[in-house]
Amino acid sequence: MSSLDATLIRRTLAAKPTAQLDDLELFGSIASTNTYLLAQPAPEAGHFRVAIADHQTSGRGRHFRRWVSPPGAGLCLSLAYTFEEHPDELPSLTLAIGVGIIAALKNLGIEGISLKWPNDIVALDGKMGGILTEVQSGVSGGVTIVTGIGLNVDLSGSTEIGMESEWAQRAVDINSIVAAVPRREVIAAGVINTLHGVMRKFAALGFVGFAEDWAGYDWLRGREITVELPDRQVSGTAVGVNPGGALLVDTGNEQIPVVSGSITLKAS
Repeated sequence: MSSLDATLIRRTLAAKPTAQLDDLELFGSIASTNTYLLAQPAPEAGHFRVAIADHQTSGRGRHFRRWVSPPGAGLCLSLAYTFEEHPDELPSLTLAIGVGIIAALKNLGIEGISLKWPNDIVALDGKMGGILTEVQSGVSGGVTIVTGIGLNVDLSGSTEIGMESEWAQRAVDINSIVAAVPRREVIAAGVINTLHGVMRKFAALGFVGFAEDWAGYDWLRGREITVELPDRQVSGTAVGVNPGGALLVDTGNEQIPVVSGSITLKAS
């Protein structure tokens, strides 16, 4: 049984998300909230379902990296949403979701957060969370996206902190950047409210509706980086993203768009 209060989460949700929420499930422990939702029936178009856990035993990040958060120390939330039509520039949805998470946290008075392309949530130059977006297969008509959000809320006293990363040397939590940490239920409701709006806005506008905000939160911009691609390395300066959400690396001779790759920072 989860220590989270489902009634409080539901009571904190706005009217529109509440009307289109098919199911909200809470777990004390689960292998992965994303894996769970991927195995559930897809919501009908315009609707969504949510799974939240106190603890994940097999939490996942990009490239099958592990995401470990001690029980009760973070927020492990996944949301499955069905688009009526396949959105253009779907790979950039993760970036739009990042913008939405920052908006949700700002609404709770949590400031000083950035985004590292494509899916990391950054505070104090450390990793505070991550996003994993996956497409649910076997859906007839439209497309169902399952997005998992991992946020470090309060790691005080925690000894098991998993953070497989090439760029971040430490984990950071919300407790490190605010005087009073909101309840996890309030954070969860805020994230759900905002992500519901992100999905609707992305369906209508695509990434262009989020590009300006993303640029303002871009933690990599101006940094010297190396990107490991399957067949080569690309080194240069990160100079933002293109309209499709690909990272732009300025090598001095050209700007190379990177769709996927592992990033390391140039040693200072």
